Amino acid sequence: MKTKMIYRPLTATPFKCNSAYNEIEPCRILQPYVRCFWGGEYDCPDTGTDESSEIVIPDTCVDIIYRIDDAGNIITSDFVGINDRSFLAQSNKKTGQKISVFAIRFYAWSAYVFSEDSFVGTVNGRYDVRERFNWLDKELRRQLFESRDLNDRIRLTEALLLKKLEAARKNGVIDRVIYDILRSQGTIEINQLSKENFISSRQMERLFGEYIGITPKKLSNLVRYQYLWKDIVSQSSFDITNAVCKYGYTDSSHLMREFKRYHSMNIREARKMAF
Repeated sequence: MKTKMIYRPLTATPFKCNSAYNEIEPCRILQPYVRCFWGGEYDCPDTGTDESSEIVIPDTCVDIIYRIDDAGNIITSDFVGINDRSFLAQSNKKTGQKISVFAIRFYAWSAYVFSEDSFVGTVNGRYDVRERFNWLDKELRRQLFESRDLNDRIRLTEALLLKKLEAARKNGVIDRVIYDILRSQGTIEINQLSKENFISSRQMERLFGEYIGITPKKLSNLVRYQYLWKDIVSQSSFDITNAVCKYGYTDSSHLMREFKRYHSMNIREARKMAF
């Protein structure tokens, strides 16, 4: 897999880093599969109210998330499938305890390598980790309590993933198609994608449903949106006209409409939130 060399998707708040949320890159071998590990700690005062929600945008990734209270109980252990729309993160009841979070963020097209089941129907879904990653959960669940240190948890998880990678299932067609989508920044036509990889559009859709949970067309659009979002936050004077030409939008209205559909706010509001 070559995804790491050409693609780095961003969240709605790509510069966020604090005690409650910190991203750490994986070791070199896992970089084509894992976008990052993330986690932190936060207090949940016993107020009987809900925590404030945060917007989550489609980042073409999937997450395994563990939330653990200071008594050593796993409150939730979720697998969050690929999203094709933004949403507000689920609120948790304030419990009067400190909550520790540890998560693995896979690229959506590489999670299958470590999974035990299909990703059909997982788009915009949240599931028990054990449904698709039971082998990993068995190892992590009994060891996550031993240390609250994020780096220790990452070292443990990397060792498990590296061992699994030695005999993991892989699909060369998926890898080649994904590489073409990323190389074109999501602008390649599906017919061309099919032709260049010697596979019918119908079979390509079936494989994407099985291994990723989303169609090639939707994934291409999300990749294009992510490249656009990266330009928006990295360029001091973002030019919509240039972006229209660069990413093959019909016109500026088309670009702004599609951006808002995925981000749930306009470009100005999104930049303000990001910084």
